[in-house]
Amino acid sequence: MRAAMDFSRMSTLPVIGFIGTGVMGRSMAQHLKAAGHELHVHNRTREKAQSLVDSGAQWHDSPADVARAADVVITMLGFPSDVEDIYLGHGKVVASARPGALLIDMTTSSPVLARRIASEAAARGLESLDAPVSGGDIGAREARLVIMVGGETNAFEGAKPILERMGKNVALLGPAGSGQHCKMANQIAVAVGMVAWCEALAYARKAGLDPNAVHASISGGAAGSWALTNLAPRALSGNFEPGFFVKHILKDIKIACDSAEEMGLAVPGLQCARELYERVAALGWADKGTQVLYQLYTSQ
Repeated sequence: MRAAMDFSRMSTLPVIGFIGTGVMGRSMAQHLKAAGHELHVHNRTREKAQSLVDSGAQWHDSPADVARAADVVITMLGFPSDVEDIYLGHGKVVASARPGALLIDMTTSSPVLARRIASEAAARGLESLDAPVSGGDIGAREARLVIMVGGETNAFEGAKPILERMGKNVALLGPAGSGQHCKMANQIAVAVGMVAWCEALAYARKAGLDPNAVHASISGGAAGSWALTNLAPRALSGNFEPGFFVKHILKDIKIACDSAEEMGLAVPGLQCARELYERVAALGWADKGTQVLYQLYTSQ
């Protein structure tokens, strides 16, 4: 087994491979490119990576090719099934990565899968971190993401300067899987909080008040939240374009519900949010932003 790379001893910045350049990944990768890292990219649809290629990133036709070219491989994908498919198995990222490479999965995924990737990576002499994020498209664009990390301390210290190019709050929570568990706690608060502000503004509207005026009154007080400040105005203006997809919050809710069940924890608030977002998806709004939940209330 080879030792992991010591990035502090490298005379040049580590070469970064970035897989998954969608709504958030594209901005995250651009920050790394702007910081001077040589950047290699892959995305399921090439057009979503084209702006990065135009700015000097090198395109690869497969995740494995990215892994072969990079010292650090970062993934920002949609679903745990995507993570498993890209990382594990013959000819995938773990099998194809350079000896001693660092693998960082920033997808919101399963804690169990994160531990499995860490085990298989370690067997090949690779370092790995699960590092899901919070902050949505705005946080990605402004490099102000919250990054929750699980893994070994040495790997985290090596990755921290890279992660700090994309986020302002970067913390190691514990061993492999801990980042994902922290993100599940975050998503429970997010999902239940979305119900809270949608319900509050729908109540105001039903009472004959101007929801915009009510929003201005309550968003700076005890009811305030990031979602109320940033997503409620979009909903009130009829803007339901995704900063974060309904289909992705539903994925996260399912992971959190499954994890809670495994631990014997009842999560009735989260179950309520799950039922409401399932209704939203059934209306054909799975590709809308999570703030479309407000429309469910106003269509009653």
